Amino acid sequence: MGRKELTAIAVGIVGLGLGAALQAIALHMHHAGFALAAAGCTLRWVGLLGLVWFGIRRKSLTPWIFVAMIVGAELGFDAPHFSTQLKVFSDIFLRLIKTIVAPLILATLVVGIAGHGDLKSVGRMGIKAIVYFEVVTTLALAIGLIAINVTHAGVGLSFPATAKTVAATVSKPAPQHWNDVLLHMFPENLAKSIADGQILQVAVFAIIFAIALASLSESKRAPVMRLCESLAEVMFRFTNVVMYFAPIGVGAAMAYTVGNMGLGVLVNLGKLLLTLYGALAIFAVVVLLPAALLFRVPVARFIAAVAEPATIAFATATSEAALPRAMEQMEALGVPRRIVAFVIPAGYSFNLDGSTLYLAVASIFVAQAANVHLSVGQQLVMMATLVLTSKGVAGVPRATLVVLLATAATFNLPEAPIFVILGIDALMDMARTMVNVVGNCLASVVVAKWEGQFGVEPVDPVVEQGVSL
Repeated sequence: MGRKELTAIAVGIVGLGLGAALQAIALHMHHAGFALAAAGCTLRWVGLLGLVWFGIRRKSLTPWIFVAMIVGAELGFDAPHFSTQLKVFSDIFLRLIKTIVAPLILATLVVGIAGHGDLKSVGRMGIKAIVYFEVVTTLALAIGLIAINVTHAGVGLSFPATAKTVAATVSKPAPQHWNDVLLHMFPENLAKSIADGQILQVAVFAIIFAIALASLSESKRAPVMRLCESLAEVMFRFTNVVMYFAPIGVGAAMAYTVGNMGLGVLVNLGKLLLTLYGALAIFAVVVLLPAALLFRVPVARFIAAVAEPATIAFATATSEAALPRAMEQMEALGVPRRIVAFVIPAGYSFNLDGSTLYLAVASIFVAQAANVHLSVGQQLVMMATLVLTSKGVAGVPRATLVVLLATAATFNLPEAPIFVILGIDALMDMARTMVNVVGNCLASVVVAKWEGQFGVEPVDPVVEQGVSL
């Protein structure tokens, strides 16, 4: 970061801080209050211009989104009537994101299961890895669910529920029994499920389709696998293209929200951020550390080995950026290459500890913000949905937005709180991505220990040379 960029950040922080202080003082004054408020507004906009200049200089999506959130909040505070007219831009962004949901989840699930789920070929190691993945991710969901229900970070925002939810509340339909819920999970028509936004039905179809695909011979399976891999890659690229519109969508959504509700929404965002970081720390101490101790993983050596890929993941907010270094470090630690090559890539589809915990926190936050009470049973159904729909999204920054929007649509929750979350998503994405990488590295060591293969093979000299750099 250059000197000019640091100066721009300093101008932004000082301008916003002094402007907010003058605004607070003006609220308690009578005669000079108007002049102080005007001066505070001017200082805040000077600070915002400094941040905008910084964002332009950085030429990266993350600072653009962050700056757009702040500009939107200030615009909503200064011109609330005008800000309410900007909702159309956030709606455009929402529509673009919604087009991604079904094909992305369909393709990633098929590739993840058909590519790694042939248990006859991967044998005992595959079974152990999948069991470990599902146990750990389920515990991550549970910790996230408990954390957000304890902090109630979304309570007080009072976003209106969707029309479907309101109508359902007024008509008071008969409660569904377990057999109705079970039946609703299975699709009768894939196109209808996609059109209705029933993403759980799409996921169930993808799982059955992938199992059938995995049972075919390699020659017959390969063309469909290439098609699904290409579709997943295209949809990830589509997501990247759409995300260039994210600063406008986020800024417009923040302006509309603050214009309607005031700056109090920022307090809830702070609570949400602290909730996620606290829950991730608890997950590391309560789940990952005991798993390491249970399988007698050399904790000190593991921490030293995972430090570099974890730092890369935190800085880039992309799991794939840390993948090569993570595989190299785990092999140097003593995990055989065949186990590293299977467990870590498979974990990128099935072992998203940080992402699943985040999705649990964010989904209940959305319900709390919409003032929609979810029973324990409904929350458990939501978590089961997330177990399926969260597969395959760890490699792309902000791809969890797609899953979060799909979950909201499935449970008739409003999308407006999701756009508010997106304003601080960059800060949350770094932490959850780092936990994803650490969790997958630990999984490779656990499976190697479980198989009795840890440290039994000599390390490739090239790998040793690489990790010593």
